[in-house]
Amino acid sequence: MLIDRNLLPYIVFSEDAIIEALRKISRNVGRVVFAVSERGLLEGVLTNGDFRRWLAANPDFDVNRPVARIMNRTFRSMPADAEPDAIVAAMGSHTCIPLTDARGHLVAFARQTLPTDVIKIGQRSIGFDSPAFIIAEIGNNHNGSLELALKLIDLAAEAGADCAKFQLRDLATLYRSAGAGAEDLGAEYTRSLLDRFQLKPEELYRCFDRCREHGLAPLCTPWDLRSVELLEQYGIDGYKVASADLTNPDLLRAIAATGKPMFCSTGMSSEDEIIAAASELQSHSHQVVLLHCNSTYPAPYKDINLSYLNRLKEIGRGPVGYSGHERGINVAVAAVALGAKVIEKHFTIDRDMEGSDHKVSLLPEEFATMVQAIRQIEASMGAAKARTITQGEMMNRSNLAKSLIASRNIAAGDIIEDASVVVQSPGRGLQPNRKPELVGRRAIRSIKRGDFFYPCDVGEQVESARPYQMLRPWGVPARYHDLATLRPKSNLTLIEFHHSFKDLDLNVAECLKEPLRGLDLVIHAPELFARDHVLDLTSPDAAYRERSVGELQRVIDLTRTTRHFFPACTLPRIIVNLGGFSLNAPLSAAETTERVDLLGRSLKELDTAGVALLPQTMPPFPWHFGGQRYHNLMLGGSQIVELCERFGFKICLDLSHSALACRHAGEDFTAFLTQVAPYASHLHVADARGLDGEGLQVGEGDIDFESIGRLLDRLCPTASFIPEVWQGHINDGEGFWKAMARLEKAWGAADTLHRTAA
Repeated sequence: MLIDRNLLPYIVFSEDAIIEALRKISRNVGRVVFAVSERGLLEGVLTNGDFRRWLAANPDFDVNRPVARIMNRTFRSMPADAEPDAIVAAMGSHTCIPLTDARGHLVAFARQTLPTDVIKIGQRSIGFDSPAFIIAEIGNNHNGSLELALKLIDLAAEAGADCAKFQLRDLATLYRSAGAGAEDLGAEYTRSLLDRFQLKPEELYRCFDRCREHGLAPLCTPWDLRSVELLEQYGIDGYKVASADLTNPDLLRAIAATGKPMFCSTGMSSEDEIIAAASELQSHSHQVVLLHCNSTYPAPYKDINLSYLNRLKEIGRGPVGYSGHERGINVAVAAVALGAKVIEKHFTIDRDMEGSDHKVSLLPEEFATMVQAIRQIEASMGAAKARTITQGEMMNRSNLAKSLIASRNIAAGDIIEDASVVVQSPGRGLQPNRKPELVGRRAIRSIKRGDFFYPCDVGEQVESARPYQMLRPWGVPARYHDLATLRPKSNLTLIEFHHSFKDLDLNVAECLKEPLRGLDLVIHAPELFARDHVLDLTSPDAAYRERSVGELQRVIDLTRTTRHFFPACTLPRIIVNLGGFSLNAPLSAAETTERVDLLGRSLKELDTAGVALLPQTMPPFPWHFGGQRYHNLMLGGSQIVELCERFGFKICLDLSHSALACRHAGEDFTAFLTQVAPYASHLHVADARGLDGEGLQVGEGDIDFESIGRLLDRLCPTASFIPEVWQGHINDGEGFWKAMARLEKAWGAADTLHRTAA
């Protein structure tokens, strides 16, 4: 199913003439129009079939009558914010269904995917939901050198292209015989270049083979019928039709007869000529991508008219693309934002080489920048659905937003008055817009002045703490100030202190006061220190790395002191994020190797006697300061095992982080756990979704905790754990207890027989 918000080709006014509706029906993909009132309210639907049925019943028809006379008023529609599965179910066997807002305005329509919506070339698919297919147009920029052609292919693959494209001409048949000086200067110059810069067919075949070695789809533009024959002899994956040949039906038919995908540039052609070519190809049921193009070198920005991409979609009835001859990369990136699913840009190693194409070509580093920009644009486009709050926004909302807070003590049973509630930061409690739900209610608990109000205070269900029957040691994350509240609520066997950098300056004896008997000790080292310093034991900046080593040593020293208050603890464990992050892009393999070597140097500089450092498995996109970065260490299974073996690590296996890392890398999560779990001494347990949705409540993401539990029972049966649900500590650990209740069902002692049998 596709959601289309480009309504112009599909919309008519109810009072428009039927002939206008027929024109749009004949042009658009869905063979349908939606009739709306002047205020945009959906009033009816008219399909090709509706018109034919009306025509059969009214042989003396008048196409100048209003659409309202024949449109279907008993149509089915769906809310624009409905879930995709519900829209698909409502559509049933129909090809499309209109989508409206709450007031009945037409805002989009959903349609079924058509065969022409997805085009296969090699191992890649090109469709409305596919990443852009990026073509490095080498053309004749090899200047007749096979060695340079092969080098350009290597560089195109390195720059991130999906395809490398060439051109083939049989010059003897392509150009008419004429005496010297008989042609115009431009044609004579072009022929002179081609005579010198053409590769032989056998040399092009070697280029195509090199493309496939790199995983690139080879593509070629045949300029004549003989060239089509030669490319078929090789078995080319697909064909590019040059703008100059869009009005050459003999060549179009010959290429269409091969059954291969076709990419047709539309430069130098009028709309009527584009429609004629598209109709010719569609009559062969051929898969074709029309490429918007302006055939001047370089093309002036004012002449490019990217908005025509939408019209090209109507004509082509499938994915469209952009073939650019302008300077730079901005237009190509914008084309992707407008829906282009193929991008073609010329590619060279030197714009000063002889030949007109070099002047409008991208250098390898520019092409790589374009590819990166396109992939970023694609990631940012998202889906047409209701807006949700992202993980980074949730973190910033907690820090920056405001909450409803008690301005005075409130006893259980008292009516909560307006004067008892103030709006203050941070945003850990009820949002201010929920104040009307709160005021006038009877308090269900005693609330001290300065306490947050929570969803439970407006009647939402709360999970109460109780003892839990678990098969492995477990505890909760805590700070000094909430330890006294959390510990008595359940049968914890350990405490994991999540220290801030300011906690390192506190007097442990004053904070704990007396021994905590029967509890094991885990300490999570801070990531963030004063003056925006994020702990990084791998930093190539010597001063930065030295400070990180010093800050971690302070954590180690504090842990040894804290150990005296935990008589049951024999070896306190310190969870540490090793670092290895980067700001704008992932590190290269060489840079990552360098970081690992620096990690080894840092570890040698630390005094770790009496403690165990547990590096934590990491997500691909960590959130530092409420913004996204890139992680490069403690991600993939093989890398983690290598680090464990090299440095003798046991690890903290963070299930949420690692599920995200596996999804990002395309690594099977079960296979990852099979590799990594034997090294786990401790677990952080939370759910995950997508690529950066970390720390979700158990059961509210994508992790199958029951099957994961069986695997962990076998691979690391004694590893302890905490529920590390984001904001789980608020309202006296409400999120932790909800997680524990769900984990008890999946991992607890009550589930032993079921899991043993499985």
